[in-house]
Amino acid sequence: MAKPLTDSEKRKQISVRGLAGLGDVAEVRKSFNRHLHFTLVKDRNVATPRDYFFALAHTVRDHLVGRWIRTQQHYYERDPKVRRHPALRARARQRGACPQAAPAGVSLRGGPGLGRRLEAAAACFLDSMATLGLAAYGYGIRYEFGIFNQKIVNGWQVEEADDWLRYGNPWEKARPEYMLPVHFYGRVEHTPDGVKWLDTQVVLAMPYDTPVPGYKNNTVNTMRLWSAKAPNDFKLQDFNVGDYIEAVLDRNLAENISRVLYPNDNFFEGKELRLKQEYFVVAATLQDIIRRFKSSKFGCRDPVRTCFETFPDKVAIQLNDTHPALSIPELMRILVDVEKVDWDKAWEITKKTCAYTNHTVLPEALERWPVSMFEKLLPRHLEIIYAINQRHLDHVAALFPGDVDRLRRMSVIEEGDCKRINMAHLCVIGSHAVNGVARIHSEIVKQSVFKDFYELEPEKFQNKTNGITPRRWLLLCNPGLADTIVEKIGEEFLTDLSQLKKLLPLVNDEAFIRDVAKVKQENKLKFSAFLEKEYKVKINPSSMFDVHVKRIHEYKRQLLNCLHVVTLYNRIKREPAKAFVPRTVMIGGKAAPGYHMAKLIIKLVTSIGDVVNHDPVVGDRLKVIFLENYRVSLAEKVIPAADLSQQISTAGTEASGTGNMKFMLNGALTIGTMDGANVEMAEEAGAENLFIFGLRVEGVEALDQKGYNAREYYDRLPELKQAVDQISSGFFSPKEPDCFKDVVNMLMHHDRFKVFADYEAYVQCQAQVDQLYRNPKEWTKKVIRNIACSGKFSSDRTITEYAREIWGVEPSDLQIPPPNIPRD
Repeated sequence: MAKPLTDSEKRKQISVRGLAGLGDVAEVRKSFNRHLHFTLVKDRNVATPRDYFFALAHTVRDHLVGRWIRTQQHYYERDPKVRRHPALRARARQRGACPQAAPAGVSLRGGPGLGRRLEAAAACFLDSMATLGLAAYGYGIRYEFGIFNQKIVNGWQVEEADDWLRYGNPWEKARPEYMLPVHFYGRVEHTPDGVKWLDTQVVLAMPYDTPVPGYKNNTVNTMRLWSAKAPNDFKLQDFNVGDYIEAVLDRNLAENISRVLYPNDNFFEGKELRLKQEYFVVAATLQDIIRRFKSSKFGCRDPVRTCFETFPDKVAIQLNDTHPALSIPELMRILVDVEKVDWDKAWEITKKTCAYTNHTVLPEALERWPVSMFEKLLPRHLEIIYAINQRHLDHVAALFPGDVDRLRRMSVIEEGDCKRINMAHLCVIGSHAVNGVARIHSEIVKQSVFKDFYELEPEKFQNKTNGITPRRWLLLCNPGLADTIVEKIGEEFLTDLSQLKKLLPLVNDEAFIRDVAKVKQENKLKFSAFLEKEYKVKINPSSMFDVHVKRIHEYKRQLLNCLHVVTLYNRIKREPAKAFVPRTVMIGGKAAPGYHMAKLIIKLVTSIGDVVNHDPVVGDRLKVIFLENYRVSLAEKVIPAADLSQQISTAGTEASGTGNMKFMLNGALTIGTMDGANVEMAEEAGAENLFIFGLRVEGVEALDQKGYNAREYYDRLPELKQAVDQISSGFFSPKEPDCFKDVVNMLMHHDRFKVFADYEAYVQCQAQVDQLYRNPKEWTKKVIRNIACSGKFSSDRTITEYAREIWGVEPSDLQIPPPNIPRD
């Protein structure tokens, strides 16, 4: 018989990892078995691990449903200001994590990439909004295929479709009763009764709802994702009876809108299907928001409110980058054409309702849609955009008479061979607030990206430094560290991350230093075992885990990391008897499928690994691993195990970054440039507790003025020259000596991101990293300081700032009574 548990063992079992609010174990077991039997129609003899996961997911969902319904009732009765986020373009990849601890939603918009950054931020923000008791809805597209799965074949990235819905999604609830029509194409008629948009093609938007639970507060918000459906009469009216089969097969054309997420990131490709996706999510979402605004009581579908005067008091729409920019002309179209509000009033309502978050400064990422495409797909919206632009330019001309160049720079319409619509300009003009996502980025937004607009309306521009949810990015992914912290300062930090400051007095506490180091070592052992199982690579768990994970892009400078690795390799080869700090360098991330240079960078990493990892002289002093298919579930494993976090973008290119914050919270030290949120991390923890190197924004600008000459560095730095020559000569690609000629050519002749300019400082800084790593106690003290100073980077703080300073709402710590307690 099992020995009874001691009190401390019981505490460990129900430590901060416990699933709160699931009732007693017998009840959960009963529900689990019921779902296995009735929902999945399996018994224990034939059930697979996936069946067990689904049975558990349905069990957890059952416990959320009562709170979910009650939360929505509470919102309708209280009628609070509601904040909606049309561009949380989530694909909700909830595989493998129940949403009790965090919203388990991810993947939005754009790429391996901006997709990743926005999606990860979206999931954190949804979690924080629910935890802060804000009446918020995340809206997006329910992509059938999300960001591709990455396979590495012969060292190259190969994309595979991610059929994430193949086995169903236990967390979502389809809502066909709220299906809404979305119109495309057609023509515009100006009649005495107003403007009519006629002869359109209709696609239906079917909503799927996913619960987003707050942390231990009984609040469950909603993420609503739209799926495209063809109407039943689709194309049938166009065909004679004989073409019935053809018409039904053509339904696919309409339903392709929600088929696949565009994987380009930080690169705009003006495809019509992409514009359709952007209008689809906006049109469906705005209809939904207006329906909810008009009905005041829960469950009531009859319109009650008809006056839109109070609309901005009840609704806030945050535009997450420019992808939902069509919200501005679409809201104008509804107000003016449908609700018959006069133009000036409608414009005032629209501006007060919308706010815009900028996410990138790279010019090639800006959305600039051809006017000809709008003319065909959204003719009425084009007219509205022209009218908005005309009034805007009249205003600018009145303030700056004769300044024609300023008018050209500030126009929403870019003239030229192919007239284009600048969506970022539309967002700035149509919003009451514009923000960047880290202090340095918000300054660049004001001084460079939107300089003219800032001069016009400086009061509009704000900063909202990004954050991450500590529920997912500490409690869920690093329970060992969470427990160690709880033992010292209690659990309050999970909803008030600034409490981590209470760890500062423990920086010199021998026992705490030991505990923190022990947790890190356990995480490293666990991740080593995972790597051995999944990638068949054996690594030295006592080596420094040097981790660089983010999408592959020239501006993120994975190439700078590669040059350091080659330099280390050459040093070991030159002095094989010397003592080196052993390192396992892990690089991971997806490349946009059409981005040739990014794919070559992956091939370079894997090729360097092939040489380094099989060189007997090197042994286990240096290993290079490319982490295949980097995604949230892999991040949750690698981040808690990392010693060194690489955040090495060229100063002035990374808007914020959130991976940097996750590593800091999980006890890795940062090597990085003064870019994005790194600047504020250094400010919070003290620059001496990070490894900061390289040009600052001013230095980069000065170098641009002077003219960056890569050959100068190549000629002056023998170790750099050796590394570049090896890459160039085929040392790492003996079967294909020319394999990396495009990489070397770019680095030598047209490197926008100045890799060589920071090489020397980077290699010197890495030597300081080695030196500190040789002293585990001092290293761990710095780790503790970093953890203690990471409180600012909670998404709870970020969302509280959005709520107060942009949406005009106050977070609430009100506990909605749980479903088993009768309502008042």
